[in-house]
Amino acid sequence: MIKVEKLVKSFHGQPVLRGVDLEVPQGSITIIIGRSGGGKSVFLKHLIGLLRPDSGRVVIDGTDVTHLEGGELDRIRQRYGVVFQGGALFDSQTCGENVAFPLREKTRLSGREVAQRVEASLAQVGLEGVGRKYPAEISGGMRKRVAIALALVTEPQIVFFDEPTTGLDPILVNSIHHLIRDLHRRHGFTAIMVSHEIPEIFEIADTVAMLHEGRIVEHGPPDAIQRSANPVVQQFIRGEPEGH
Repeated sequence: MIKVEKLVKSFHGQPVLRGVDLEVPQGSITIIIGRSGGGKSVFLKHLIGLLRPDSGRVVIDGTDVTHLEGGELDRIRQRYGVVFQGGALFDSQTCGENVAFPLREKTRLSGREVAQRVEASLAQVGLEGVGRKYPAEISGGMRKRVAIALALVTEPQIVFFDEPTTGLDPILVNSIHHLIRDLHRRHGFTAIMVSHEIPEIFEIADTVAMLHEGRIVEHGPPDAIQRSANPVVQQFIRGEPEGH
């Protein structure tokens, strides 16, 4: 579904991505791990089309999207759902209005159809009856769930999760991860997640890829990553400082 080849990106002469190669199979959950500041979110923004690489390319379902613009890029993005790190909800709108936003912007559904889709999307993340509340009136964990409902309401083929559990306590982290896994099983979308939640992510990932110093240094099934002989991978998994 997604193929990344030799992706390179620098900012002000400072290299961030140094030739990233990665293939994401259709219908899988691929989780990108790595230390803070290692380029994970920058990499994700290239997949979404928010950043252009200095060189290399991103191919989505056979289409090279690296240099697409305007309507062509929008057509590809219509297949995407994105859960941003902070949730990216409008504070001035109710939770229901937030979830309805992409349907009103991108579809010709009637008001009644939009309301039904919003209700169903909130229900599948366990938030029946929350649509009338504003984001400030609900907990951090519930806001994350609204953000996931928002990402899924357009029935995307590919869903990007940028640190979806940041700022949550361990119990909520676990519940959000299980929610993502359950929704993935139900809908079969291709998921790419950036996360630092070790070891929790090993329970839901099909593939784990470690980004280190601008390159993918290891990728494979969770058990293979956990058994990796690469000291960089083991230090990260054990939470040790680099070079320890």
